[in-house]
Amino acid sequence: MSKSKLLETYFPGLNGSQYKITSPSTIKYNCIAWAVGDDSRWWWHTHGGYWPEDVPRQHTLDAYTEVFRRIGFEICEDALSKSAREFESGWEKIAIYAKGDGRPTHVARQLPNGAWTSKLGKTEDIQHENPDDVGGAAYGEVVRIMRRPNVREQ
Repeated sequence: MSKSKLLETYFPGLNGSQYKITSPSTIKYNCIAWAVGDDSRWWWHTHGGYWPEDVPRQHTLDAYTEVFRRIGFEICEDALSKSAREFESGWEKIAIYAKGDGRPTHVARQLPNGAWTSKLGKTEDIQHENPDDVGGAAYGEVVRIMRRPNVREQ
């Protein structure tokens, strides 16, 4: 089975969408690290993963939100609306995913071209059209959108 077909099995939202694999598989970093532009370490709340010292090592939406607040992100008002997911010039956005229990499972980042990018666990990074493309059984749904001034453009 091709890599694309395998990805579409895990992420049915990719079927028929415009997505592309943008890096080889690696265990060096994960989706949280990728979302903040760090491809040198694995960010995770458990010991052994990088986590900001003064943020509780908890697998909760509040703890993950606080991690992103510490690096300049703010919660988008009406975060789950279509407009919150749209590109806004001068802003960098992330989408936090969770399953029914509310625990975060994934983070995607919006690119300057309006597309989104995701590091899929220990596998590849991909570019995809919208955050819902990787939602579903594997990661759950987008539960929060956050943004910060786009430091990559400055």
